[in-house]
Amino acid sequence: MLIPHDTRIALETVVDLVNTAPESEQPGRGSPADALGGIEALYAFASRHRVSGVNELDEKDLRAVHDVRARFAEVFAATDAKVAASLVNALVAAAGTTPQLSNHDGYDWHVHYFAPDASLADHLAADCGMALAFIIVAGETERLRRCEAPDCRNAFVDLSRNRSRRYCSSRTCGNRLHVAAYRARRREAAG
Repeated sequence: MLIPHDTRIALETVVDLVNTAPESEQPGRGSPADALGGIEALYAFASRHRVSGVNELDEKDLRAVHDVRARFAEVFAATDAKVAASLVNALVAAAGTTPQLSNHDGYDWHVHYFAPDASLADHLAADCGMALAFIIVAGETERLRRCEAPDCRNAFVDLSRNRSRRYCSSRTCGNRLHVAAYRARRREAAG
C-alpha cells in the first residue's frame, strides 16, 4: 500500500493523538494521566508533530482537541468502513476543510486540508481526518487497530504488507508478551 509522505505523517499524528488519552483503570496500575492534560502538553504535542500555524492556545483549544481526540478514538473502534466513513466525514466537515497546496519548512508540495487560520483542533481534524479517509477509500479500515497486549490499548495503523501486526510496538508490548510466554513454557517444562 503506497502512502504519500504527508498522509503518513498525519497518520502518525492521529495515532499519537489518540494514544494521549487516559485509558480505563487497569488492575494494579490505577488510571494513567491524560498526556494532553494541560496547555503546555498541547504546545509540546503541536511542536513534536510540527503542526504549522499554531499561535496562542488556551483552555478552549485544549477542550476542542480533547473532543477531536475522542472522535478519532471512535474511528479506531469502528466496526466497519461505513461507520468509520461517517465518523470521518463528520470530523472533516466540522473542521471547515479547505484543501490547499503547500510547500513549507523544507517539505515538497503537499496538500493541507485546513483553512490557513484554523484552530489546532480543526487543523488536526482536517489533516488527520483526510489521512484516515485515505485508508477508508483504499478499503483498508482493518489496518486501524488497537494493541492486543492485555495491559495496553494503544491505537496504531498496521502498515505491514500482510496486515499481521498485533502490537503497538514489537519492542515493548510484543517483546514483553513473547518473553512472558517463553517463561511460562519454561516453568511448565520444569514443573
